[in-house]
Amino acid sequence: MRIYLFCVALLMFGAQPAAQADVFERTLSNGLKVIVKEDHRAPVVVQQIWYKAGSMDERTGKTGVAHVLEHMMFKGTKSVPAGEFSRLIAAAGGRENAFTSNDYTAYFQQLHKSKLPLAMKLESDRMHNLNLSEAEFSKEIKVVMEERRMRADDDPHALLQEKMMAVVYEEHPYQHPVIGWMSDLEQLDVNDARTWYQKWYAPNNATLVIAGDVKAAEVFALAQRYYGSIPKHIQPARRKFTEPAQIGVKRMVVKAPAELPLLVMSYHAPNIKDPLREWKPYALEMLAGVLGGNESARLNKHLVREQQVASDVSVGYDSTSRGPTLFTLEVTPSEGKTVGDAEAALRHEIALIVKDGVNEQELARVKAQVMAGEVYKLDSVFYQAMQIGQMESIGLGHKAIPLMLEKLQAVTADQVREVAEAFLVDDNLTIAVLDPQPLSGKPKHQSGDSSHVR
Repeated sequence: MRIYLFCVALLMFGAQPAAQADVFERTLSNGLKVIVKEDHRAPVVVQQIWYKAGSMDERTGKTGVAHVLEHMMFKGTKSVPAGEFSRLIAAAGGRENAFTSNDYTAYFQQLHKSKLPLAMKLESDRMHNLNLSEAEFSKEIKVVMEERRMRADDDPHALLQEKMMAVVYEEHPYQHPVIGWMSDLEQLDVNDARTWYQKWYAPNNATLVIAGDVKAAEVFALAQRYYGSIPKHIQPARRKFTEPAQIGVKRMVVKAPAELPLLVMSYHAPNIKDPLREWKPYALEMLAGVLGGNESARLNKHLVREQQVASDVSVGYDSTSRGPTLFTLEVTPSEGKTVGDAEAALRHEIALIVKDGVNEQELARVKAQVMAGEVYKLDSVFYQAMQIGQMESIGLGHKAIPLMLEKLQAVTADQVREVAEAFLVDDNLTIAVLDPQPLSGKPKHQSGDSSHVR
């Protein structure tokens, strides 16, 4: 679960009222929300600008335009030539990049706190002064197409994931890859990128997150100086997508050059819409931890070490997203074992939880591991800013986080058993198998990375 966890340690020790004390927010008159997370341990600052527009907002036939525009944001403005943005940040001793997801697009810089005005000046400039030339677009779309070949077409794990999403979702735009279908990329032009930019890149569709060795009042003054004069845009109504209930198990096989077979079992599952009143997504988080949260979790213990039916297992579930989500199990069968053996073993583990549940000691251990892991992440100022931006961009808001942590801790063993019984069923299930084909040249790298970074 993507959660904003600077307050975890305070929550664990009962100091809940102070948890939000070092986070401040203000909305400028043009609609830009500015959130400041003060962290004075080192003289560094992170600036992140999050736009509430990702691949799920694209139209059929125009997939990939959100990611292409992300690339074009580095191609210069009326006053900053192409390449100058990155050169100036590097000269200031900083680093910068961007990423596009299904749900949002974000840009960031991390540098010495004294250079925050520079970062704000550059970022605010390209929010409304981007120079979208046909020549630069023609060059950059080729870069994106090559990225697609490398990250999807030539990566068996990513290819399997892409093909599977197109089967899992019948109507929701999550069925389209973030990087876009190749046939769509071949047809995009600079006007598509310009339309996307004019539609979504506005202060009233963005969240500015500043984290680090700063004072909130000074940050708000800088934000007003650099971003305050950018005019707001009338935002188009967003279509509300629904995904029809699945009515039977789906199965598919993808043949691709690879070293090993892979089994993926994905179940439709609920995400968090009301952090206060819901409990099932939190129970699913705990179920994911029980099954695959660490080396001592059930799947590693039973399938890898004891039964030796698998050489690798993983469990994925993200309760925080704009659209529908999945509870996913992945298994690489051991040598001499088949994907059928792996599927049978996974089904047996699910049946055991439905029948016998989980014991209190097991659940307490998972809760402790989850909380400890989040405390460790607090060492990163960048990660703290990420949590704020993600939560704001999907509509839950960072203020819900203390409540979400409390709800995680309140999950019972019976609730874990109940969500396994309710959601890990065939009517929610899509099964995808990677059928490895002979390799030519060097082995294909199997990675599960679905992010697309410039």
